[in-house]
Amino acid sequence: MSSPERRYVITFGCPDRTGIIARISSFLAEHGGWIVEAAYHTDPETGWFFTRQEVRADSLPFDVEELRAQFGEIAASLGAQSTWTVTDTGVRKRVVILASKEGHCLYDLLARVATGELDVEVSAVIANHPDLGDITRAHGIPFHHVPFPANDPEGKQAAFAQLRVLVEKHDPHAVVLARFMQILPPELCAAWTGRTINIHHSFLPSFIGARPYHQAHRRGVKLVGATCHYVTADLDAGPIIEQDVLRVQHGDSVADMVRKGRDIEKVVLARGLRWHLEDRVLVHGNQTVIF
Repeated sequence: MSSPERRYVITFGCPDRTGIIARISSFLAEHGGWIVEAAYHTDPETGWFFTRQEVRADSLPFDVEELRAQFGEIAASLGAQSTWTVTDTGVRKRVVILASKEGHCLYDLLARVATGELDVEVSAVIANHPDLGDITRAHGIPFHHVPFPANDPEGKQAAFAQLRVLVEKHDPHAVVLARFMQILPPELCAAWTGRTINIHHSFLPSFIGARPYHQAHRRGVKLVGATCHYVTADLDAGPIIEQDVLRVQHGDSVADMVRKGRDIEKVVLARGLRWHLEDRVLVHGNQTVIF
């Protein structure tokens, strides 16, 4: 099977004005850049322009570092500041997965990686319980068990310090909370901003706390769903990447609702992670543009 065509991906956001598309297209055309995918969006409320473009790497006379240097001058002249990126699809992305006891999201991601559906290197799985160690090691991935003691603030702080060291030695493009049942402290949210992805049920904020499906069942809800979002210091309130729902029936038990909820969590997390790794998510404030 032939390898996918290598591309450079440009994402860009700046205050809207006339001539932005022409400026970017002219720059690429001057160097022989062959655009194979392009998308644009303007937000009339904020007056902000967004674009994502893929260019054949072999059509340009220079490498990705030179592209960044030259495109950076254009981005600065258009007021983009730090809201632009240039990435190389020839560089395989790295992911660290954080887990707990519930394995449905981890199992799903490992299967997608093993079959090549997600072309990503899972550098490590770190969990606060040992339960998922065997399946992780069966996929040839390092597993680290970091216990988080209950009712021990100092012990929990030390555990997060150990977690940070384990994650950052891999310099991952994404840190995925695959049902990791610990709240990241603000300093980690800040250190990993824009690359930490979480998944949770979509009952929030209606059913907060333990046993949300039991609460929902008592209320007779007709939909269960999931939300994939970036992690911020505001709990479960970061920019949303993807959401979806499944219908439940009046005869569904709590166990049925939990099963359906897990199914949708897996799909939504996989979609959100894929879009992040493909540089399809542009964040502006607490909103996202998905190309």
